[in-house]
Amino acid sequence: MPVPANMPANAFIGQASAPTDADLTSALGAAKAVWDEIIATLGAKHGVTISEWSCYSRKQGWSLRLKRGKRTIVWLAPCDGCIRVAFVLGDKAIAAARQSHLSSRVLHLIDRGEKYPEGTAIRLHLTGAEDLPAVMQLAAIKIAS
Repeated sequence: MPVPANMPANAFIGQASAPTDADLTSALGAAKAVWDEIIATLGAKHGVTISEWSCYSRKQGWSLRLKRGKRTIVWLAPCDGCIRVAFVLGDKAIAAARQSHLSSRVLHLIDRGEKYPEGTAIRLHLTGAEDLPAVMQLAAIKIAS
């Protein structure tokens, strides 16, 4: 998935190996606590316990794919001081999201999401915990659909 121009760049573009925890702490700053919370909560509440670092292109940087079994639930991309969170939602998940209590801003992102054969790409840019409920709700919707 190409990154839209209005999203911050990945902090690890050009890096040959996956970032370490120390690298993440340095790049994310205060957003590292949100990163850790996403991973811990998805694992505890939804059984999303598999994490895989991937770098499809050195020009794109590294992202962490969080999976439940073989199914990818969400991608986390570390940026300088923030996190880019990406979901690919199928038609059932999109319909469920529209029926949920997500904010109008998140619903707008869904409406404007890029369409791919596997679903609609939704990207959120997190700097703090204020969007954490939306991330958790989107993950729950994806898992249920």
